[in-house]
Amino acid sequence: MQDNLKSGFVTLIGRPNVGKSTLMNHLIGQKIAITSDKPQTTRNRIQTVYTDERGQIIFLDTPGIHKAKNKLGEYMVSVAEHTLKEVDVILWLVEPSTFIGAGERHIAEQLNKVKTPVMLVINKIDTVKKDEILTFIAAYKDICNFAEIIPVSALKEINIDDVKDCIFKYLPEGPQFYDEDTVTDQPMRQIAAELIREKALRMLDDEIPHGIAVVIDQMKERPNGLIDIDATIVCERESHKGIIIGKNGGKLKKIGTSARTEIQNLMDTQVNLKLWVKVRKEWRDSDLYMKNYGYNPKDI
Repeated sequence: MQDNLKSGFVTLIGRPNVGKSTLMNHLIGQKIAITSDKPQTTRNRIQTVYTDERGQIIFLDTPGIHKAKNKLGEYMVSVAEHTLKEVDVILWLVEPSTFIGAGERHIAEQLNKVKTPVMLVINKIDTVKKDEILTFIAAYKDICNFAEIIPVSALKEINIDDVKDCIFKYLPEGPQFYDEDTVTDQPMRQIAAELIREKALRMLDDEIPHGIAVVIDQMKERPNGLIDIDATIVCERESHKGIIIGKNGGKLKKIGTSARTEIQNLMDTQVNLKLWVKVRKEWRDSDLYMKNYGYNPKDI
């Protein structure tokens, strides 16, 4: 390893659904953050680590900054805004558009209050014509004092290396925070819960996903290496419970099979996953339930 290594923290921010988790997964080259086409997929900061010969980037993927509607929403927004002051570089992810809406202006206001270098990443450029990209850059360039503006496609892996090069430019010199083979500091239980939630989000109707949480009741390794996981999907209404379970338990089975495959790939061992569904009315407005399901305002 060379002497002048750089190490630092980077946060990805942006309105829900702009592709933050997809970008982070491609930047570190491994799937850690859960992705879904439904908003508010990411609820806690996910810490992932990228290491190469230049040093180490630790990514914090925050929940989207948006106007909160309930206690869970308030918690998510305060986590996101708190992170802006703690990091070395901010990546602000936007979609390719010349229209800058109220949500984006709200984020720009927050960014103009911090001294951290901000890189604007215009994502999804594979969905527009090349000559349009300059108009999107022109539309955004004056609403914030950007250190860099980079057009990318997280999905098609266009300009991903440019993002890493620019990040290293702004990181402070210093030793690595984590071992070279570390990819995330998330406990395995939390990753398993997130993967189950991701599969549920993908397979359920639009009205349900915001109201679900996943709790890992137990996770035990057998002497032969097989891991038993018992997990509960928590929803807010009896009617939702029926939809999650599905006809003859079919939907729940599908969620479980899909989640098990991915957890096995990540843990590199056989997994026996059992899923249950419970109703907890209005849990997103209960401090106690939020804390039990891993969203504790005191952690911010």
